Amino acid sequence: MSKSIEIKGTLPGSKSKEIAERRAKYVADAVGKNSLSPCYIAKGEGALVIDVDGNQLIDFTGGWGCLTVGHAPKRVVNAIKDQADKYLHADFSAVPYESFVELAERLAVLAPGRTPKKVALFNSGAEAVENAVKLSRMHTGRDAIVVFENAFHGRTLLTMTMTHKVKPYKYKCGPFAPEVYRLPYPSPYQPTIGIEDFERDMIGRLDPEEIAAVVVEPIQGEGGFRVPQEGFLEKLRDLTEKYGIMFVVDEVQTGMGRTGKLFAIEHWDIEPDLITVAKSLAAGMPLSAVIGKKEIMDSPIEGAIGGTYVGNPVCCRAAIEVLNIIEEENLLERAKDIGKKIRGRLDEMKEKYELIGDVRGIGAMLAIEFVKDRETKEPATEEASAIVKDCMENGVAIASAGIYGNVIRFLISLAITDEQLEEGLDVLDNAIARVVK
Repeated sequence: MSKSIEIKGTLPGSKSKEIAERRAKYVADAVGKNSLSPCYIAKGEGALVIDVDGNQLIDFTGGWGCLTVGHAPKRVVNAIKDQADKYLHADFSAVPYESFVELAERLAVLAPGRTPKKVALFNSGAEAVENAVKLSRMHTGRDAIVVFENAFHGRTLLTMTMTHKVKPYKYKCGPFAPEVYRLPYPSPYQPTIGIEDFERDMIGRLDPEEIAAVVVEPIQGEGGFRVPQEGFLEKLRDLTEKYGIMFVVDEVQTGMGRTGKLFAIEHWDIEPDLITVAKSLAAGMPLSAVIGKKEIMDSPIEGAIGGTYVGNPVCCRAAIEVLNIIEEENLLERAKDIGKKIRGRLDEMKEKYELIGDVRGIGAMLAIEFVKDRETKEPATEEASAIVKDCMENGVAIASAGIYGNVIRFLISLAITDEQLEEGLDVLDNAIARVVK
């Protein structure tokens, strides 16, 4: 088997080091003094990254979950070039264009459930979540928003309030937005609360008739790829219908095929009131969407939501091509196949290494949690960090997650080959072995 990883000397190389020096001088530290990879990309293709020094790496991060269809897929690139030759910007509220309408139509038809849908486009995942909250409040006339432990929804004032983890996202950023309430998110590995007790717990904290929306990730992303306990999402849907609350599903990281369904919520056969998508929607181009039931999307006054750059025509063309690729290249089945291969290897690693406490996920959206003790589940944060670093030094970019940073998650491009996948997993296996020793 030919190897995809090619490292010339040590990482980072001289050119990456030179760029890093300029970064330290001119780029704000708050953006991050260091990236996960010390190597600066020159070219990306599929699941591979070639850096400025000519090193070739396997990317398990997928641009932090943005590259379901891979780095620089030719069909998307060609669509972008074609659109860029015609016009770059018009502002849909000033001079409209068909690609905005076409993308909205595609998403509305593809969204789960039989209720007629409409779509609003934005720039980022946080924008989509924030506007889903606005739509919920304007439709219900209520104020309160319910979110969950370990949630991540963004870094704007409202969405960082909704996000759980304090450092680095919320540290010294208060006062936070009012009327945001946090409840437990029961998962099989960390139940925290019985599903039968959830309604009582919610009512004990606030009046349900004051709740505009419950915002939930069907599988928590930054919080550690936590899959909900069986029956939990169905219980939430029942409660929201009982009390007239908007059921908002944040699919910024789970959406666009990663789990083997276009929308992860389809695994539970639930029709949400609103769905937010971003990241892989346009292959990493800045585009997001709120997809919702027509009556909710049309309830605010005209102009209540929007923005100068929302639904940029270049991004819309990219997103339309992403949807074409997912459908025509059968990527939903590919996600399931990749997931089976990864889970098989991870289960084997769990048998070998006591350091691995849990393997979880759906489809290709998988993670492993590292613990010092399987009984106490004490987070093995330093060990997880060392494994990420070891993988990087040996040519695989892989990301951590979780409140304690003790989870390693897979955001692999579905364009990865079986050979590249196995090679990358070998690097991970060897890294864990070294850290365990």
